[in-house]
Amino acid sequence: MQKIVPSLWFDTEAEEAAKFYTSIFRNSKIGNIARYGSAGPRPEGMVMTVDFQLDGQDFNAINGGPDFKFTEATSLLVMCQNQAEVDDLWKKLGDGGEPGPCGWLKDKFGLSWQIVPVALGEMLSDPDPGKSQRVMAAMLQMSKIDLAGLRKAYEAQ
Repeated sequence: MQKIVPSLWFDTEAEEAAKFYTSIFRNSKIGNIARYGSAGPRPEGMVMTVDFQLDGQDFNAINGGPDFKFTEATSLLVMCQNQAEVDDLWKKLGDGGEPGPCGWLKDKFGLSWQIVPVALGEMLSDPDPGKSQRVMAAMLQMSKIDLAGLRKAYEAQ
């Protein structure tokens, strides 16, 4: 059992979001679905919570009502092995959402994601400040991360 589980607050879309997310990531599944009863506070029978896993990571979604919305202050970081994975996740998660800067996007539910290649962190933490700063400057010009563009900046003289 995972001790700390991110919980995502939705108005009414918890089950739809869980189905959407589990359709994108391998090793994902929907678990328990709990419904509101006669005690409320939402309509009886409405989905209250959905437990689900994304690539083995546990999550919970709640239909808590319209009071709270997602902000960029919290996002889900997805570390990708290559450009093909970045491109695939960017397309799927961004469908119906909106792109942002530096590998960030909002999905159709308003949840922020960071879709980045593992190599970005490696390049940004290079002990050569010239390399890391060139990569940072290149990344700041990108919406979806372009690994070839980052490598070009990293290897420039």
